[in-house]
Amino acid sequence: MLEIIYEDDYLIAINKPHGLLVHQSSIARDATEFALQLLRDQVGKHVSPVHRLDRKTSGILLFAFDKDTEIAMHQQFMNTQTIKKYLAILRGFTPDAMDIDYPLAKENGTMQEAYTSFKTLQHTEIAIPFGKHSTSRYSLVEATPKTGRMHQLRRHFSHILHPIIGDRTHGCNKQNKFFLEQWNMSTMLLHASELSFTHPVTAAPVHLQANLHDEFKRVMNFMNIKI
Repeated sequence: MLEIIYEDDYLIAINKPHGLLVHQSSIARDATEFALQLLRDQVGKHVSPVHRLDRKTSGILLFAFDKDTEIAMHQQFMNTQTIKKYLAILRGFTPDAMDIDYPLAKENGTMQEAYTSFKTLQHTEIAIPFGKHSTSRYSLVEATPKTGRMHQLRRHFSHILHPIIGDRTHGCNKQNKFFLEQWNMSTMLLHASELSFTHPVTAAPVHLQANLHDEFKRVMNFMNIKI
């Protein structure tokens, strides 16, 4: 059963677990379960996603029950009228706060403006050597993307040389292998923790929060990260 964190007559939101695709995709033919179908079967109603989360990203995923609501929410996301916050564990010690202004290329090569702000919640150091270093250093950050480009957070954190742990495409393969061998951890440590928007029907402000899943909390525990 999916964890439902919000529901009214027009919208429903779940706390998506790591590893679950939003819907069927030709690039992930191994998947047999999808958030769209699972939620539809769970509530017994048609649902449509109004935004996307990567397969390995956990957290808030919002759906609409009808086409008008879906279109209205699509517009809010496209016009950056929503506020999204993510928690991520990154390689190395990050700055206390930072704004990343770094354009990203679309699949066709067209460059798009992309902005991300983040603040560091905690640095942690594990007494396990990694490479030439005598210890392993990591940071828990809260990130707020100002734009909504594909893989924006993953690409931006890679750009500043603090990749997200568990990110196979844009991350550090040595770190990912280290986590797999040391702690049997293979997910991506990125979680959509908060979402704020204006309700498309009632015009009321809506603020959603999603708790971390067990795997993220397990990593925080052995890293001695507390929030």
